[in-house]
Parts: sequence; structure tokens; C-alpha cells
Amino acid sequence: MPAKLAMLAGVIVLLLVNWSIAGKERHLREGRIVYLELAPRDPRSLMQGDYMALNYKMANQLQSALPRNKAKASQTEMDAADGRLVARLDEKSVAHFVRIENEKPLAPDEVLLRYRIRGGNVKFASNAFFFQEGKANLYAPARYGEFRVMRDGEILLTDLNDETLRRLGSNPELD
Repeated sequence: MPAKLAMLAGVIVLLLVNWSIAGKERHLREGRIVYLELAPRDPRSLMQGDYMALNYKMANQLQSALPRNKAKASQTEMDAADGRLVARLDEKSVAHFVRIENEKPLAPDEVLLRYRIRGGNVKFASNAFFFQEGKANLYAPARYGEFRVMRDGEILLTDLNDETLRRLGSNPELD
């Protein structure tokens, strides 16, 4: 009986993992391309390999727009805060902060972007971009993060781009 239970648990885990992978693949296929301006830092992690730590200009703008009464909330409540903001896309699909989501409908050039607050900081999708060891110079000119955005505001970081929005390092699956 325990062997059958272990096999059933293994099958369930595999199904959940495959379901998650299929969801990310759908996100990559169907998500709208949106660019967020970033303020990169360039550390190196011996355990994780080479990566660029990312900080987004929009995160600083959102931080200023968040209600000040959050100070009364406990650190645990603040760390678990999630929400969505409204961003206006310019002609190049670069996102610009408009407001925290409210009941007002979106304009045709606006999108929702999901954010999370962890450790008192605003986070979008990922705060790091990993790349092959020795390729740091390739990503040094990064000025924008390229994201795939779903209608519900869920975002997925796919690439880093230079000031002209040219992909750095290019992901052939998304070209």
C-alpha cells in the first residue's frame, strides 16, 4: 500500500510540474511584449553564476505612490502585499507608471502589471537576470527589461535590451 501511495504522489507531482511548465510556455507565446526601464547593478554570485541584479525605475515610482498608512501594518503584512498597477505604453511599448489599479477602466494604451512587496521593496517578476559565465560584457548596456504580460497583469521577464530596445544575448525561441 505505501508503494502505491508513493507512486500516486509522484504522478501528482509530475502532473503539477508539467501544468506549471505549460502555463509558462503559454505566457511566452501569448503575452504582450512590454519594456520596463531598469537601473541595473552587476554583482557576481559564486554559487549561482553570473547575473545582473535588477531594479526598476517604475518600482521607485510605485513605492512613492503606495498609501502611507502601510506604516501601521506589521512587517509580515507588508512583505506579503501584492497588487497591480496601471502603466501606459508609448509607441515603442515602453511602460510608464500611471496609477495603482482602481475601478477605472483601462485605456487602449494601458496595461496591468502585477507587483509584489517583499522586504519592504517593490518587485516585478524577477529581480535578477542570469546569463552564461563570461558574458557580463554582453549585458552591460542593458537599460530595459523585456517582459511578456498577460491580460491579468502577470509578467514574465524574457530578455534584457539596450537603450534602442535591441535584445542583448537574444533568445532564439522568442525571435
